[in-house]
Amino acid sequence: MTTPPSGTVTFLFTDIEGSTRLWDAHPTEMSEAQAHHDEFLRGAIARRDGYVFSHAGDGLGASFSSPTAAIATALEVQHGLASYRWPEAVGALRVRMGMHTGTAEERDGDYFGTSVNRAARPDVGSSSSTTPSTSSMPPSTSST
Repeated sequence: MTTPPSGTVTFLFTDIEGSTRLWDAHPTEMSEAQAHHDEFLRGAIARRDGYVFSHAGDGLGASFSSPTAAIATALEVQHGLASYRWPEAVGALRVRMGMHTGTAEERDGDYFGTSVNRAARPDVGSSSSTTPSTSSMPPSTSST
């Protein structure tokens, strides 16, 4: 996606567990691992029409027009990273992910507001096998 979604948006943020330690101990191998991580994430995000709006350190921030697309991306990434053959010195990268659906202010290709802040802070105690998610979408008002 070349333009950021607006309105109600689902945000996905990633964070590699222990990356500073890995970079300090194995910079060459970690460079290779980080490059694969980034390529894999960007591909999965693009396949579901997501928009990468932040790339800082070892993680990415992406936005999606639907929660389903964000969840499918997170699942694809976790399964793909788990099955990848990582450099032996680095071992399997463990990647935490956080998601939140809500509204945010979009400005110059970036987002601001509570919804972004909630997604950007996956619980530091969570393991990479979980993907915390929250929503501030209003309850359904449809009638049957």
